Amino acid sequence: MSVTVEAVRAALATVKDPEIRRPITDLDMVTGLSVDPAGVVEFTLLLTIAGCPMRDTLVNDVNAAVRAVPGVSDLRLDLGVMTDEQRGALREKLRGGPGNEIQFSRPDSRTRVYAIASGKGGVGKSTVTVNLAAAMAASGLSVGVLDADVYGFSVPRMLGVSARPTRVGDMILPPVAHRVKVISVGMFVDGNVPVVWRGPMLHRALQQFLADVYWGDLDVLLLDLPPGTGDIAISTAQLVPTAEILVVTTPQAAAAEVAERAGAIVSQTRQRIAGVVENMSAMVLPDGSRLELFGAGGGESVAASLSRLTGTTVPLLGQVPLEVGLRAAGDAGTPLVLGDGQSPAAQSLRAVAAALGAKSKPLTRVPLGISPTGPRQNAGV
Repeated sequence: MSVTVEAVRAALATVKDPEIRRPITDLDMVTGLSVDPAGVVEFTLLLTIAGCPMRDTLVNDVNAAVRAVPGVSDLRLDLGVMTDEQRGALREKLRGGPGNEIQFSRPDSRTRVYAIASGKGGVGKSTVTVNLAAAMAASGLSVGVLDADVYGFSVPRMLGVSARPTRVGDMILPPVAHRVKVISVGMFVDGNVPVVWRGPMLHRALQQFLADVYWGDLDVLLLDLPPGTGDIAISTAQLVPTAEILVVTTPQAAAAEVAERAGAIVSQTRQRIAGVVENMSAMVLPDGSRLELFGAGGGESVAASLSRLTGTTVPLLGQVPLEVGLRAAGDAGTPLVLGDGQSPAAQSLRAVAAALGAKSKPLTRVPLGISPTGPRQNAGV
């Protein structure tokens, strides 16, 4: 059976770059493709950078795809590296043009951005973030997580990310874990070294993560904010004004009061509140009884208070029971929502993820592509 170049190229189109998540043929990574009469395929695979961390995965995928084409007798694969000009063209293709514009702030962006906020630390904000992200990704959505908690970053551990981002010029390719694209300051520091930055540096870091990271076409982007209403919360409102706030609290009255302040920032930033999640709710004991270790009513109180403040209905989206497995799953790097289907905490988090993921971004400020064609002729009075 004779093999055509078109058949081989079609097979290569099924191979996606592990980091960019686009077909290698679309990325111009395949050059010099030829097939001789004996069925021997030969071409050069251009890597984005010389030390590409996913080189072996890419080579294995290419081998499997080409050798599966009927009639192929052998593959002679050469590896090359893109030139600076080729990398520049790739960056422009991925970004849709030159520059480092924040795609999520464009009026035509269809990505729904949720900023996960809390009044104080220790309420499980990051745990909620990674589980919501994993649940949404498992449902088929394209999801990204930006760990904006610069001083207390924990998302990489909770998602089991150990790889560092790859840089293609000034573009950053985020690692992927559990089908979620992830970026964090923790990926750029050695060991457990603390980050000691002032406000302007925090703003610049957030701006770079939003603009320079290649996120692709996301359905949902989750920002894990630091506690409180400081520099990052303000910068988020400036850089992505359409981001909606998701407030995380515990049932405890003291925590709820502080959480109300975190949500009340919308009165100054003019953002919307997506809802409230109460974490560490009543623990379900083996005999079926419930232990309210941190009290009760905090989530309802925050939702009611923010509803009065905004003049809208702020829903209590879920109450996540206190559960040992939720903590253990985070430490192990595999979100609970991907494991035990009978877990009350996992069920609650999946329900919140389904509610947030089902929303579509409002059409406010989205251009409709309609332009006037001139005054109407013979218009009646």
